[in-house]
Amino acid sequence: MTTYTDSIEKLIEKLIKLPGIGRRSAERIITHILDTPKDEVSALSEAILKTKESVRFCRICNNLSEEEICKICQDLHRRKDLVCIVEKASDVTAIEKAGSFHGVYHVLMGAISPLEGRGPNDLKINSLLARIKEGSIKEIIIATDADTEGETTAIYLTKLLKPLGIKVSRIGVGIPMGSNLEYADSLTLSRALEARREI
Repeated sequence: MTTYTDSIEKLIEKLIKLPGIGRRSAERIITHILDTPKDEVSALSEAILKTKESVRFCRICNNLSEEEICKICQDLHRRKDLVCIVEKASDVTAIEKAGSFHGVYHVLMGAISPLEGRGPNDLKINSLLARIKEGSIKEIIIATDADTEGETTAIYLTKLLKPLGIKVSRIGVGIPMGSNLEYADSLTLSRALEARREI
């Protein structure tokens, strides 16, 4: 039998739907919220709503943006002929923290996963091909996760892109098999990018 009020139980139910949040973590968050001044809690809820309402996907690369085109695609100092393909927007953030990549990105919005019913047509591959057809891309780095889905996606993309006559490479050493890019440290990511290999 629970000792919490109905409103606390309802909030726990909502919080445990978030990734990485179990019941104990949800209880600690709620305790913190109850100990926090009301104006700070209001500011938090407003920030969440504003983020949900204002953030969208970049028209060019599918990265997170508050404008039609993200800051990276708008940056005139970035190499537009070098494109790093990643699975999700959090991978862009992880690579950017490494500070050694100066090209642009293409976010696939997932990876090929037959077990989850997600195939190539469910990813943002057609928009990647459209970017390549524009003719300004000289090299593509495939930086999908080093798990089964990421490797499957990398193999599919390699077979698709190699005949187009552009250099295709895969991030190299540094990312352990079965791991996700967003959890790798900056030095590991930097070395993985430097040690990429042509496929």
